[in-house]
Amino acid sequence: MSQTALRTDRPAAAGLAGFVLPAFAVTLFLSAFLLFSVQPMFAKMVLPKLGGSASVWSVAMVFFQAMLLAGYGLAHLLTTRLGMVRAIGVHLVVCLIAAVMLPIGVPVSWGAPPEHFTAAWLIGLFTVTVGLPFFAVSVNGPLLQSWFARTGHTHARDPYFLYGASNLGSFLALLAYPVAIEPWIGTQAQARIWAGAFLLLVAMIAGLGVVTLKVAPAAAGLAARSAARPIAVRRRVRWVMLAFVPSALLVAVTAHISTDIAAVPFLWVLPLSLFLATFVVVFQRRPILGHGTMLAIQPLLMAAVVATTALPILPMPARVALELAAFFVATMVAHGELAADRPEAENLTAFYLWMSLGGVLGGMFAGLMAPALFNSIAEYPILLVAALACRPGVRAANGAALRSAAPWVLGAAVVFALPVAAHVPTGSLTDMSMLALVGAAALAVVMARGDDLRLLGTFAATLFAATAFAPGLDEVASVRSFYGVHRVADSADGQFRFLFHGTTIHGAERIRDAEGRPIEGRPRPSTYYWFGSPLGRAVEAAREVAGGRLGQVAAIGLGTGSLACHARAGEDWTFFEIDPEVVAIARDPAKFRFLSACAPEQRIVLGDGRLTLAASGLAPVDLLVVDAFSSDSIPVHLLTRESLRLYRDQLAPHGIIALHLSNRHMELLRVAAALGQAEGFTVWTRVGRPDEAGRSEHDGASAVAILARSEADVGSLAGDPGWQRRATETKVVAWTDDHADVLDAILRRLGGDEPGTH
Repeated sequence: MSQTALRTDRPAAAGLAGFVLPAFAVTLFLSAFLLFSVQPMFAKMVLPKLGGSASVWSVAMVFFQAMLLAGYGLAHLLTTRLGMVRAIGVHLVVCLIAAVMLPIGVPVSWGAPPEHFTAAWLIGLFTVTVGLPFFAVSVNGPLLQSWFARTGHTHARDPYFLYGASNLGSFLALLAYPVAIEPWIGTQAQARIWAGAFLLLVAMIAGLGVVTLKVAPAAAGLAARSAARPIAVRRRVRWVMLAFVPSALLVAVTAHISTDIAAVPFLWVLPLSLFLATFVVVFQRRPILGHGTMLAIQPLLMAAVVATTALPILPMPARVALELAAFFVATMVAHGELAADRPEAENLTAFYLWMSLGGVLGGMFAGLMAPALFNSIAEYPILLVAALACRPGVRAANGAALRSAAPWVLGAAVVFALPVAAHVPTGSLTDMSMLALVGAAALAVVMARGDDLRLLGTFAATLFAATAFAPGLDEVASVRSFYGVHRVADSADGQFRFLFHGTTIHGAERIRDAEGRPIEGRPRPSTYYWFGSPLGRAVEAAREVAGGRLGQVAAIGLGTGSLACHARAGEDWTFFEIDPEVVAIARDPAKFRFLSACAPEQRIVLGDGRLTLAASGLAPVDLLVVDAFSSDSIPVHLLTRESLRLYRDQLAPHGIIALHLSNRHMELLRVAAALGQAEGFTVWTRVGRPDEAGRSEHDGASAVAILARSEADVGSLAGDPGWQRRATETKVVAWTDDHADVLDAILRRLGGDEPGTH
């Protein structure tokens, strides 16, 4: 007797027939919503432990992918080894055990991260806190689809459309988080709501188990494996590889974007949302974006990526939009190939299992292996090339196709890589010659679009040549740590040396004069630290109030050590820096001389400033400089009421706090004003800009907020027209560890609420 007959011949089954599809769809939607709302929620909880590093999200994605694989593995075992009754029982037991771990939160007893093996420490934290609940929810996707396939419903033979529906829930969860959840609900309340929704989900799963048994009783004691056809090894490998590339590219593009803008869930969820949207589209019965259209668009976007990589003249928002578009289309192509090769319903759980394995391996490559293998974000261009290898023409290529494509690819490699191999300095190229070369590279990629092998080779040759382009700069060193990539580079004329984190300058030093002679003596601080800059004036004001000489000074954030050249003899300065690679760069006089020439004996404490400041044993400080905001990636946990209370506890009676808040993408002066006023401080702000002579020395504009207990504690700044005393802040709510409205800060910057600093 067929399953359809079972449904229609039994009164109970007939009564449930119209209920089956909506019940499965709603349950899968809720399951997916919970699965992907917990990721940004818990990552945000962890940020105060790790200095707001963008790598937190990279490691989080690897962990969640691994848990997803484990969940898919259990779903496969339940489906192929157990009958329905036992499978339902085992899954419900797992869910109830997971419920004991709720609500989710970071244990108070979990200590500070170690100096080394930070990723392993973070994975351990994820495992003991959120691992089991996430694992329990991750089982639902393939398991419930497998149950639906046994119901005998009209669409049961091809239940993959439910995968698209579940990913729609994931997609909406990620979109809702920055817009409707993070700005309005604190993380503790989020955890309680999530726990309640999880218990509701368990009840719904139990109900679906009963429904499935009623409409398909013949399946109650059978495992699906009896009807499954063997899957060829080559086909499994293809599934793994088609899942590997988009997953790895997701981690790489997320790290790139969050490093240059901000380490906050709002920006992390953008690439992941697009990633999930591709599943929603490709597993539709009639996709709204055809696979052929994606294949046609991809070469054009890749050509644009080549051009903007070689000559990054686009504004940052446009550059991010282009890279996200290229990522989306590349993922659509790979996932489209996966969807086209999906097996019959009997092998559904096996398909998801192998696909999930590819996702885990991709995440591990980009999130864990690449930082150890490369001293730059080399995995990003590598994975862009690998994305083109997912095209059908590459996989179907034979010897004749290789011989046909080889001359074209070799020619492109010679033309575009030869200047790099010959070490032709970019400073010797005119603007027009560079534009012509970049335009020719992009055109070569477009012209190769008719042949997938030719396209792959041409793009690889031009992209790797483009990544070596650094107009006006000659690289000295590049190092990578858990917290990002740091590049030391000289200007083309050899007069200045810079430290970059992503695209942001963290410091600059004049190393030679106009005649090429090395600079001797005490170096002059530039970028944000020039004498007379807002930070410079903060040091002078604190010194004035302290009677002409500062006692104890604490600075969170080191960079090149430029601020050390504001120190005077007899003053005790201590720097707190989270990244050991930054400390090594600043202490090396062959790279920068600020520390060695201005403060060779000053103490440097390694670790997150918020975690190490209170434990440092410092005497009360006359000046506390929080200088971790000069990058456009801000550690939000250093700008909350909880952090400010810690700073206040370290202050001398008349000490002041100086917050460096320069940022291209967020308006933070109002945040500082609301923060200070909420904690009883008077707040003064200034956006300082150098004169023409200063700009020639690479002095930069900067935004600084001063927090003091009284007006008298800011000294002469109170009468300086360049400084503004902030009135009571009504537009912005002070940030806390539990709630920080980053989206509002971004919208204020876009609206021009405060003058920019870049």
